Amino acid sequence: MMTQKNSPTVIYDGQCKFCIGQIEKMKKHDRAQTFEYLPRQTENLLERFPVLQDEDFNSGLRLVDSENRVAAGADAVYEIYRRFKPYKYLTWIYKVPLLNAIFQKIYQWIAKNRYRLRGKCDDGCEI
Repeated sequence: MMTQKNSPTVIYDGQCKFCIGQIEKMKKHDRAQTFEYLPRQTENLLERFPVLQDEDFNSGLRLVDSENRVAAGADAVYEIYRRFKPYKYLTWIYKVPLLNAIFQKIYQWIAKNRYRLRGKCDDGCEI
């Protein structure tokens, strides 16, 4: 998929079947091709995005916006889905303090258990 230069980039674990499945769902909602999607295992990723140098990718996906700001985990999912119809009309609930804390905990649990949920991609897996 071709995206415009400086488009926001979603960076995910390309060895995780659960993560790959979630990215495929995101791509279906991304009708305007707003985002570029790259596995964290992409060659030269840190050269392209030096801002990610100190990131712990085991804690979840990353969204690097066009100004090189990084959103991580549940915050990244919020930033992504608030740009998709019809989700953009529902994402405000993420900003409700108690619900935000719940969403953060759920995301942390999923990130920690992602290989248990669907397994790790084998060497022959296409990303």
